[in-house]
Amino acid sequence: MFRQAIWRGGGGTLFPIIMGDSKAFISTPREVSKKRPVSERIHDWKEVYLPMAPDTLKTQASRCMDCGVPFCHNGCPLGNLIPDWNDLVYRNRWKEAIQALHATNNFPEFTGRLCPGPCEDACVLSINSKSVTIKTIEQRIVDHAFEQGWIFPEPPAHRTGKKVAVIGSGPAGLAAAQQLNRAGHFVTVLERDDRIGGLLRYGIPDFKMDRAVLDRRLELLEAEGILFQTNINVGVDVSGEDLLRDYDAVLVCIGALRPRDLNVPGRELKGVHFAMDYLSRQNRVVAGDAVEDTINANGKHVLIIGGGDTGADCYGTAIRQGAASVHQFQIHPELGTDMPELNPWWPQPAHILKLGPAHEEGGERVYGIHTTHLSGENGCVNSLHTVDIERVGKGPNGERRIEAVPGSERIFAADIVLLAIGYNGAEHPVVNTFGLNVDGRGNVTASDDYQTSVQGVFAAGDARRGQSLIVWAIAEGREAARGVDEYLTGKSRLPLTHVVE
Repeated sequence: MFRQAIWRGGGGTLFPIIMGDSKAFISTPREVSKKRPVSERIHDWKEVYLPMAPDTLKTQASRCMDCGVPFCHNGCPLGNLIPDWNDLVYRNRWKEAIQALHATNNFPEFTGRLCPGPCEDACVLSINSKSVTIKTIEQRIVDHAFEQGWIFPEPPAHRTGKKVAVIGSGPAGLAAAQQLNRAGHFVTVLERDDRIGGLLRYGIPDFKMDRAVLDRRLELLEAEGILFQTNINVGVDVSGEDLLRDYDAVLVCIGALRPRDLNVPGRELKGVHFAMDYLSRQNRVVAGDAVEDTINANGKHVLIIGGGDTGADCYGTAIRQGAASVHQFQIHPELGTDMPELNPWWPQPAHILKLGPAHEEGGERVYGIHTTHLSGENGCVNSLHTVDIERVGKGPNGERRIEAVPGSERIFAADIVLLAIGYNGAEHPVVNTFGLNVDGRGNVTASDDYQTSVQGVFAAGDARRGQSLIVWAIAEGREAARGVDEYLTGKSRLPLTHVVE
C-alpha cells in the first residue's frame, strides 16, 4: 500500500517521493503539543505550549496522506505546501522543509502560534477522524531553522530606486514590506506606536507568543534593508499629501481597529473598557514599561462581553492578573463537543465547541446571554444585568432573530467590564487624510490589484477585508505587494499567493 507520490527533482530530472508511513494515518492517533500545568502557567506570562519531542513530531508528520486533492491547501489562504513539508520532516530533511514553508509564508513562527488552523479543518482526515497536527509541525520547522542558523538576512541584489511607504506594522504590513523589499524597492514602514509589530506587539498576550519571537524576525527584516519608523501617526503627524509627494506608492495596512461599542444604559460608568485597551496596556507592563493608566484585574470581578479569541485573550490575562472571578459572555448558544460520525461541515470549520487554553485556567463561560444594562455607585460600575436569550428563526433578510427568555434576568458582580464584540473598520485619520472610499462596514475599498480609490494608494489586510485571521493578513500583504510592484514597474516577479475567498 503506497500513498500518492509527490514529484521532486533538480537539474530537469523529476522523481517520485512516496509520502511518509503509508499506514500512519490509520495506526497513529493525533497528538498535539503538551501545555504547561495550569498551576504553573497562570503565575507568569510565558508561552503555554511546550515544544513537541522530535520523534513525536516526525510520527505526527507521517500521518499526512498526501491526498490526491490536498484540501489543506485550499483551507489555507497562503496555499502552504503542507504535504511537502510534512514529508520532509518525516524524512529529517529539515532544511528543505523550511524552504518549502517560506516559499508561501513569510512568518510561519507567527501563524504556527496564532492562526486557528483552517488548514487542519480542511484536512481530509477530519472527515471521519482527527486531522494532522499541521500547526505544530509548521511552528517546529521554523523554530528549528532559527536554532540552526538557517534563517538569515537576504537583502535584494538590486534596487529599483522606487520608494514605498507601508502604513502599519502588523502581519499584513510586515509581509508586504518584505515582499516589496525583495522586489528591490526601498521600503519604509510607518508605525504610530513606539514599537514595531502592531497587534503582534500590543494585541496578542505574551502567553500566546513570546515577544522574542517577533523581535528576532524584525531584526532580520531590518537587516534586509527595510526602514522602520515609529511614533508616526499618519493623518496627524504627517499628511497623505506629504506621503504621496515623498513616495512612489503607499500601502495602507492599518487593521480594523475601530472597536464596536455596547449601546446600553450604564456604558459611561468607569471600569468599562474596550478589550484592546486592556490587552495593550498589559503587554506594555510585561515589556517593562511604566504604564500610568494600567487596568489591573487583581482581586476584582471581571466580565468579558464577547466569545471570540480577543475575549479569550482577556480571559487569560485577567486570570494571570489575579482576578477574583472571570466570566466570558457569548450571545450564541453553547455548542456540543462531539463531532458527528461524518463531519458535515468539512472542509469548513466544524460547528463544535472549541476551548482555548485560557478556558482551562478557571473562570466561567456563559452562553446564550445578553447584557441589558450596567449599574454602579459613585460613577463606577459594580453590576452587570443580563437576560438569557434564545433563537427564534431568521428575519426577512436572513438576519438572526433572538428573544429574551421570560424570567431569566440575572445580575453579575462586575468591577471591570471588557468589550470584545468586534470592530467597525479602519480608523479615520488615515482614511480621511487620503480621502479613501470605504464600504458599509467601514473597510477601505480596493480593486483586485489592491489599489484604492486614490491612485498610488493601496490597501490590504483587515483594513481592506475587515477583522480576520493572521493568515489572511499575511496573504493579503503578499498579494498587495505584487499589486504595488506591478504598478511601479509594469510587471511583477513576486510569486502569486493562493488566495481563496
